[in-house]
Amino acid sequence: MVSGARKKTVTSTADRPTSSSKLSRFGFSFERSGAHAARTMMLDELDSLLSSVVDNNSTRADYVRAIEQDNCLKKRSGRTRSLTARHLVDLYSLDPRTTIFKSLLFFWKRDPESRPLLALLCAYARDPILRVSAPYILNFSAGNKLKRQDLEHLYEERFPARFSKATLKSLAQNVGSTWTKSGHLSGRVQKTRRTVEPTIGAVCYALFLGYLTGARGAGLFSTEYSKLLDCTVDGGMMELAGQASQRGWLNFKRISNVVDVSFPNLLTAEEVEWIREQD
Repeated sequence: MVSGARKKTVTSTADRPTSSSKLSRFGFSFERSGAHAARTMMLDELDSLLSSVVDNNSTRADYVRAIEQDNCLKKRSGRTRSLTARHLVDLYSLDPRTTIFKSLLFFWKRDPESRPLLALLCAYARDPILRVSAPYILNFSAGNKLKRQDLEHLYEERFPARFSKATLKSLAQNVGSTWTKSGHLSGRVQKTRRTVEPTIGAVCYALFLGYLTGARGAGLFSTEYSKLLDCTVDGGMMELAGQASQRGWLNFKRISNVVDVSFPNLLTAEEVEWIREQD
């Protein structure tokens, strides 16, 4: 660990196995592996795909068809197209019936500036390999340096004897690239920690993901998802939530220390019932 890094506790949904089956209904994933063993969060591919498939009635099959048959991502071979589709499904579901992808699309279309952070939030909810790196990355203060070998060592310690040295190197490069795309890191070989600027759409999505995991009220602003945005409650999250409420993206009320947040435009009656089962 570099000197000067701050300590910040981030509790992952991956560490709460009893909730896994219920959260999986919303699209959270708790598989043993994840797409980052082979790829980054694939922000450019996701952006191109969602620009190519714009019909609100599209299904997962439509997204896969656009990749594999229409070759909307301009991949050279059929095998590469199939692998790309598989990894994007692993990272984002690509199923509009799935709560976290459906809500990703909602904010993706309304707030283009938020897209890198939206992609990170969704990939984090679905890829346990990426989740492992989050507490480590977030512990660094802005300006501190991070080497690829640091991430290799992190995964080697977390998963002893699971990955070869070549795989560890590739995995660390992929994870580092994802955090660079999201804005948390900069640089190529040696990464430098940056503080990201949260956007309205990203704040909404982070609050929504926290809501799905059972957080309520003011607690929504301190979940693992909110912490991915490098923004404290007093540092602007509630202000951005208020702006989102004015746009009709969520309902936000604050009276003194009492905070109420709800998402009437994002949940079906069935999803509301699932949430009641958790409360």
